[in-house]
Amino acid sequence: MVGFRAVAVPFVVPGPSGVAVRTRLRVSAVEAGVLREVGGLLGSLASGDLAVRCRDGLAHDAECWAVRKRVLTGRSSSRWAGAITKATHDQWALARRGLAAHIRGLEAGIAVVRHRLSLPVGERGTKRAPGGYRSRREWHAKSRRLTVLVARRDRAVADWRSGRVRVVRGGKRLANTRHHLAEAQLTEEGWRGRWEAARMFLSADGETGKRYGNETMRITPDGHLSVKLPAPLAHLGNVPHGRFVLAEAVVFPYRGEEWVDRIAGNRAVAYTLHHDPDRNRWYVTASWQRKPAPTLPLDAALTAGCIGVDMNDDHLAAWHLDPHGNPMGEPHRFFYDLTGSASHREAQIRHALTRLLHWARGCGVRAIAVEDLDFSTEKTREKHGRRKRFRRLISRFPTGRLRARLVSMAAEHGLTVIAVDPAYTSRWGAQHWQKPLTTPRRKTTRHDAASIAVGRRALGHPVRRRTAPPPQHQSDAAGHRTVQARPDARGCDGIRPPATDRPPGGPSPNGSRKRRPSASTTVRDAPRTHQWVQDPLMHTG
Repeated sequence: MVGFRAVAVPFVVPGPSGVAVRTRLRVSAVEAGVLREVGGLLGSLASGDLAVRCRDGLAHDAECWAVRKRVLTGRSSSRWAGAITKATHDQWALARRGLAAHIRGLEAGIAVVRHRLSLPVGERGTKRAPGGYRSRREWHAKSRRLTVLVARRDRAVADWRSGRVRVVRGGKRLANTRHHLAEAQLTEEGWRGRWEAARMFLSADGETGKRYGNETMRITPDGHLSVKLPAPLAHLGNVPHGRFVLAEAVVFPYRGEEWVDRIAGNRAVAYTLHHDPDRNRWYVTASWQRKPAPTLPLDAALTAGCIGVDMNDDHLAAWHLDPHGNPMGEPHRFFYDLTGSASHREAQIRHALTRLLHWARGCGVRAIAVEDLDFSTEKTREKHGRRKRFRRLISRFPTGRLRARLVSMAAEHGLTVIAVDPAYTSRWGAQHWQKPLTTPRRKTTRHDAASIAVGRRALGHPVRRRTAPPPQHQSDAAGHRTVQARPDARGCDGIRPPATDRPPGGPSPNGSRKRRPSASTTVRDAPRTHQWVQDPLMHTG
């Protein structure tokens, strides 16, 4: 179609390949003190190792890695050294990916500014490209900003080519908060507690074949957690061989049976200890890898229809569609609030997805269709200019978090997630479905109509709804009357005569009427002895 981009083919999203469960640790004051000392010592070693890795840059090789590990082994143990060096490599790689994303964002902003500077002042833009700047003053300010963006891009590219990354253990935001304690409503002691907790290192990778899947940080099937202490702190151990065991048992309420089955077979399980200084609580996270569940083919997943979902910044709009793309029942909306802390936002998304999955299972479908959204190129402030509200909207849109959560949670409910191209779903959904589905008792929103468009695209049907009957008559003489049902599917558009009867307006098969008129035998004022029963074949479709 001229003027429209090609729409990508829907695909089945692969299932998750890892599991992570978290539970609270019940520790005494003495045990908490020991864990803080261990985490602080290992955190300082991790900070020094990260500094060495960042200095090496692209010149780092296997020999440098071995040297770093030998140095850390003398200060802790071989197992802690392996965990620290692996975490350092992961952190350096993450910083490299962040730098690449930063360069792409700068290049996108530079392209937009250059395009708008090349246009005459005051020229109106289109839906596909922004226009010129509104005044000479704004044009001059943006020309200066272009110079700043180019300089930033050049510095970032130079860092990328040299392998230099900038990492702050504990987080750059938390480090800057130290200079704005009043605005953050924190005391210096409160900030110091958060800073030390964020810079601790208490994470041990699992090892298949070792006892209970981990030698460094081990949890037995009955819940006893023991930690292998580094060499400088071996005197703090309360059991032989330099280990420290917690008194209270660890219980995993969620996936506990799967975890027990895994450690009973001595398969690898990684553990990480966290400290929440605000509530003064300790948590442990157990994680392991597993083989991804086999994904159903697209046709097999859509045999019972699907649930079309339109993602928004404050709710999920969903509608149940049958295999032919027809909406069934009423639309459903699952709201969430993305204001507040990160934990609050995470809980809101999780609760909304839980309600969505429970409703989908009740509908009997096996697939959920969602949009494959990506706003990475839309978040630059140069793209939308003064539209600060819209930029804020797309910046807080939880596309990645919703996708990751939905895929992992849907796999546990036996549901398949299908990703579709989001092109024109809102526009075409509102054009073809919003008005026909609006009734005095049901107000169909634009988002509800978009969910139908998403579901129909996943099912392989066009977004537009069925066409009206031909203007000449109510038969199929002018062509097939619907566009969503297959030709071999008999619809129920209305009362249809039996297959042996004549078509409307046509001659009888035998050339005569089925029943000739006869004289009435009805006796006036006589009691009715039977009732009229319509032929049930008249309703078959």
